[in-house]
Amino acid sequence: MMKKLSREFYDRDTITVARELLGKHLIRVTHGASRIARIVEVEAYLGPHDLAAHSARGLTNRTLVMNGPPGYAYVYMIYGMYYCLNVVTESEGHACAVLLRALEPVKNVTGRTRGPGLLCRAMDIDRRHNGHDLLSEDFYIASSGINEKLSIVKRPRIGVNYAGRWAKRLLRFYIRGNSFVSKP
Repeated sequence: MMKKLSREFYDRDTITVARELLGKHLIRVTHGASRIARIVEVEAYLGPHDLAAHSARGLTNRTLVMNGPPGYAYVYMIYGMYYCLNVVTESEGHACAVLLRALEPVKNVTGRTRGPGLLCRAMDIDRRHNGHDLLSEDFYIASSGINEKLSIVKRPRIGVNYAGRWAKRLLRFYIRGNSFVSKP
């Protein structure tokens, strides 16, 4: 039985939320059918002082959702063609988020899910979902209720070399040995 994550789950330290999102299920309901995928890789973005975070550039129209209350989807486009899904964490105004990097398909998910743009395409997530409350009935993250022990790998984030010392921080987390991780 899937149990939707609470607002309090997201309203905590971003690194803690990132690690605990691993093994949870992203659920998207469209036209009465559920797409379900297990979260296997994430990256933490720690607010305005994190030079790799969008919020490091200050408050903009793009980052309004990231500054908002926890438990909302922050969706943006990269390279003019791919959407990326982040989960807003910590209290309002902290501008922290967790990027979902890879999913393991569970039900009704077609297409590749190794990488943030590909997983959004496979789950049919786009700009319409920016600001979407992840406590809704049609787009949310849930726990399976099974308390599994995961072996979690910590690595530097991908594609943030411009961020100086922040590029080397171990803020990318994934499930060891999972074949759906974007880049081992």
